[in-house]
Amino acid sequence: MAKRLPRKEKGEPKAAGADSTPCAADAESNGCCAAGSEPSLPLSDEASRSATTSEAPTVWPPVPRSVFFTRGCGVHRERLQSFELALRKAGIAPLNLVRVSSIFPPGAAIVSREQGLERLRPGQIAFVVMSQADTNEPNRLAAASIGLATPADPRMHGYLSEHHSYGLTAKKSGDYAEDLAATMLATTVGIEFDPNKDYDERREIYRMSGRIVRTRSITQSAEGDKNGLWTTVVAAAVLLF
Repeated sequence: MAKRLPRKEKGEPKAAGADSTPCAADAESNGCCAAGSEPSLPLSDEASRSATTSEAPTVWPPVPRSVFFTRGCGVHRERLQSFELALRKAGIAPLNLVRVSSIFPPGAAIVSREQGLERLRPGQIAFVVMSQADTNEPNRLAAASIGLATPADPRMHGYLSEHHSYGLTAKKSGDYAEDLAATMLATTVGIEFDPNKDYDERREIYRMSGRIVRTRSITQSAEGDKNGLWTTVVAAAVLLF
């Protein structure tokens, strides 16, 4: 008489290898894994590229390669609107302006206002070193200046300085801004000078040292509107990438 096999109870675990599943048969292609380990998810294309390449992340923003200078004046009964009109005169009103501190990038070229504006688009974020002054006092003299000093060594940075004043002529305000930039650069490159001497004397010392190659300034000045409207003056150095 044939011997009957024992009946398998419901819920009894199967023997190992008794029933192969697609996951067990092709674990790698289906993203599965051996018992007791974590499932390995397929890498995206971007992650795969990152895992196989060692590209350094792009530094943003890059160092500016050129700079242009501009200025303008605006008059309006509203203070903000007079500022807007001054920016329009300067040609930079359509830009989203971000003010930055006063470093002239190493090796940067100075281009004309026209050349600079051709490289900008409405709505673009533009980095500027900007000076502004405003007044609603009739006939009050206001001035805004940007000074520049660049070193003889093109590998070194220079300085841009911003200065605004009341009661100073355009020339005096511009000289003051130029003096600020030149003095900052002189202390950086180690030129010895007497800070109590006037700028004309110190400028000659800077020139004779051979370590400061250029100084310059740009100024916008205006008298307050005789009817008490807001008068705003701006001067700016715009950095281009």
